[in-house]
Amino acid sequence: MNLTIKTRTAYDHLGCPIEVTTEIIRGKWKGKIIYILLSGTKRFGELRRLVGTATQRMLTNQLRELERDGVVKRKAYIEIPPKVEYPLTERGQELKPAIEAMWLWGKMVQGSLDGDSS
Repeated sequence: MNLTIKTRTAYDHLGCPIEVTTEIIRGKWKGKIIYILLSGTKRFGELRRLVGTATQRMLTNQLRELERDGVVKRKAYIEIPPKVEYPLTERGQELKPAIEAMWLWGKMVQGSLDGDSS
């Protein structure tokens, strides 16, 4: 099966499946964006509030990359004021087990990171 990831990195041939996954979800805010969208479609302003400290530009860039990679869909409504919603695609929903596992693992080790050198 030949896959092409439409991000900054061009691959002629994809190697390890973990590399494919991390290439798609890499980025400071992508994991959090996907985690938030697992609960349902969100408007841009709502996403911005829920993500927290991401700038508008950074959030926009991360959403564009996720859209290019087929993880989210951008739904723009022609109305005033403009309305844009972001649901996960089927591909995005397929990330649910991986994102939830990452959340659980992160929660498990979160407390042990302060002052732990192992």
